[in-house]
Amino acid sequence: MTRRWPPLAIAYLVLALAGLVGTFVLNVWSVVLMRDYLGDLFGSGPAVGSIGVDLLVVAIAGSVFIVVEARRLGMRRAWLYIVLSAVTAFAFSFPLFLAMRERRLAQPAK
Repeated sequence: MTRRWPPLAIAYLVLALAGLVGTFVLNVWSVVLMRDYLGDLFGSGPAVGSIGVDLLVVAIAGSVFIVVEARRLGMRRAWLYIVLSAVTAFAFSFPLFLAMRERRLAQPAK
């Protein structure tokens, strides 16, 4: 097993961290302002509703990719990335999966 992180894996980890921090800050801001988060997300007009639908479709497609690709590469417990996205953000869990995928691809063939 290699301990070296490929550059693409590092890039994915940076995106995962940006997704975690960015969504966390915005979620905390919503709580501090005592906003109706879901109401604001899906009820504030067509543009916001469009963004919500767009992100939902991407998250579903990405979740399918996580399961299929993890099985193809023999990565265990891929479902944890999907569960993680429900309790953090897909903007965190998907780049995290991509980073772990790059590490797997960089390993020498067994």
